[in-house]
This record gives sequence, structure tokens and C-alpha cells, in this order.
Amino acid sequence: MTTATDLALLRLVALRVAGPPPADAAAAVRLLTCVQAQELPGAVTSVALRTAQRTRAGVEAALECGAVVRSWPMRSTLHLLPAEDLPWLLALCGPRVLAGAARRRAVLGVTDADTERARDLVTAALTGGRRRGRRDLLAAVADGGVATTGQRGYHLLWYLAQTGTLCLGPMADGEQQFVLLDEWVPAPRRLDRDAALAELALRYLRGHGPATVADLARWSGLTVTDVRAGVAAVRDQLTAVEVDGREHLMAPETADLLAACRGQAAGLFLLPGFDELVLGYADRSCTVPPQFADRIVPGGNGVFRPTVVHGGRVLGTWAWQGPRSGREGADRTVAATPFTAFPDDVAAAIPAAAAALP
Repeated sequence: MTTATDLALLRLVALRVAGPPPADAAAAVRLLTCVQAQELPGAVTSVALRTAQRTRAGVEAALECGAVVRSWPMRSTLHLLPAEDLPWLLALCGPRVLAGAARRRAVLGVTDADTERARDLVTAALTGGRRRGRRDLLAAVADGGVATTGQRGYHLLWYLAQTGTLCLGPMADGEQQFVLLDEWVPAPRRLDRDAALAELALRYLRGHGPATVADLARWSGLTVTDVRAGVAAVRDQLTAVEVDGREHLMAPETADLLAACRGQAAGLFLLPGFDELVLGYADRSCTVPPQFADRIVPGGNGVFRPTVVHGGRVLGTWAWQGPRSGREGADRTVAATPFTAFPDDVAAAIPAAAAALP
């Protein structure tokens, strides 16, 4: 029988928080398919800690060479993902998101003519392999006669990315640059709808499983009907386990991976906010005690705090402190806040775990 603790540890291994790490950032992102990335520094850490090199430079190199991009492939949420997968994911998951975009444009006073004029302007600004930061690109749009005040500018860039014109690629001076998707992704994968549903189901369940149909529907933003169709097409490539009377699917090798590194998986991990261990599931109760879920995202404001994980369970949250609390701060310290109390050995190990983060 698979227990809730087993489920949590299996997910840690499937996600490669524990176990054999992928060779590089591109491989880590490909394994997970999409990595939540509205908070880019944390997303870079999430990917880096899953790689053999454990360096932020490795993730930035994957962005620079175009192996990994950042965009809104599903749920209208920023993710890191393999560049070649962005077009088919937009085609699969975008229509449900775009269905509500007209109402948002009406609220903002953005017309269809505005969006198409903005598309022409950003295409002209970026054609030929050029890269522009958000402020510069919005200035080009405004100079071309399309207002970008308030939330209009963000919505226009989101809409142009959601409809396949833009994506975010390389870094420059600490800021990610917008590029033209068709230029930046020269070899896109194109899948018909049935193949795309099957591919997404297989890759999600291999990289996140054990997980349920409901987990995949929540993660992707697709309907349960679509998810079930995708799962049915790849079920013979997966293994099923039952946890509390519910079927969970995973890669056949995940159980053996856990058996080989169970001690490591049950150890201490400090994860950034928005990590897939928390955000990758509709039901995360095996990892996050439900009575403390609001401690991770206070007030349900959508901002997820970094977590302290031990024994497969989130025991509390953590944050950098100090006059220079960013990643490069030499005098930074870590402040960890338990839900109840950290075991003594966990409390003692947290500073070293924080110092080792990429």
C-alpha cells in the first residue's frame, strides 16, 4: 500500500529535487515540461538545484542559447519551458485562456486594432534577431501610437506572447529580453490536438507523478475531459498506485529511483517559492499539511513563500535577511519560520542548506 508519505517522497524524486539530477538546465526543464516562473530568480534556483552543476549560470546559459524560454504557455502564468515546446503548448492550452481575454481588453480599453497595431510595432522593433527589454519594447509601442499606460502595456505584451508573436529569452543587465518567437525558436514542434494531449499527459506524469487526472487538469488549465483523453492514450506507458482510494499515475521507474535514494529524499531541502513541488498539483496535502497551507500563501494572495521540506513534508517557510538580502549578498542570513517547531537537527542544518543553494 502506498502511503501519503510515500507519495510525497515519490514526487520529490520524480521532480528531481532528490535522486539523480539531469545533466543540465535544458534537460531539467524538459523533464518537468513547464516550471512556474512568475518570480524569475526563484525559478532559476528551482531549475539550477535540479541539475548536476547546480549553478544559476547554467540556467542563464540555457536562456541565452535559446534552449529554454519563458512565456505564458498555460493558465496565463509565466513558466520556463523548452523552446521547441512553446508553439504546441500555446496551441493546446491557449484557447481557454484567450476566451476570457476580450473581456479584459474591454475593461482596459484595448481594441482589436490596438493589439494588431502593437503586433506590427513589436515585430518591427525585434525583427532581425533584436532583443528588447520590457520598458524599451513598450516605449516602441507607445511611440507608435498605442497607449501602454496602467495595465495596458502588460496586457498587450501578454496577449502578443499568448498568440505566438513574442517570448522571453536571453538576459541582459539582469533583465530578460523579449524576442520574436518565430525567430528565436527556429525548429518548433507541431503536434495535432490528440498528440498534444497525449504528450502533455505523459510528460507531466513522468516528471511530476504520482499524480491524478485532477492534478494534471489544475496544472495545465485543460478540462478534465481533455486530460482524461490524453491519459488514456499513454496509460500503458505509466504505472498506477492507489493512495487513500485514489489512482495516481507515474513513470514505471520512479519507485526504483526512490528505493535507491530514499534517505536523501527524506532529508532537508530548502525550495524557492512557486517550486513545482507545491505548485505542480491540485492536491498537495501529502507535502503541505492542510492546516498550515495558508502559511505558504498568506491571505491567498497568490504569492508563495519559499519552503523548508524534511521527510517529504513542508515544515515551515524561510527567507533571506540582512542589509543585502539578495542572492549575491555576502552578509545575508536565512530566517526560517516553522509551522510548529523544527526538530533540532533540522534547525541546525538550515543555514548550511541555504548557503548551498544555487
